[in-house]
Amino acid sequence: MPTWQAVAIGIIPSIGVGLVFWFAMRAVVRADRNERAALARADAEAATVADVAPSRGASEADSESSAPR
Repeated sequence: MPTWQAVAIGIIPSIGVGLVFWFAMRAVVRADRNERAALARADAEAATVADVAPSRGASEADSESSAPR
């Protein structure tokens, strides 16, 4: 077997494992980035709802206090 074939047979599995590792880590990093973005959107939405809630809560409390029990 020529030397270049022996070198290729020795290097190709390492390259393959490296590519599998790279794709796995890329998926993990992307999933983390997407999760952080989703949490940021949820926090922003919760903050918006919290800013709106006191004014809405006051009108609901007024309507509940005037309703017969």
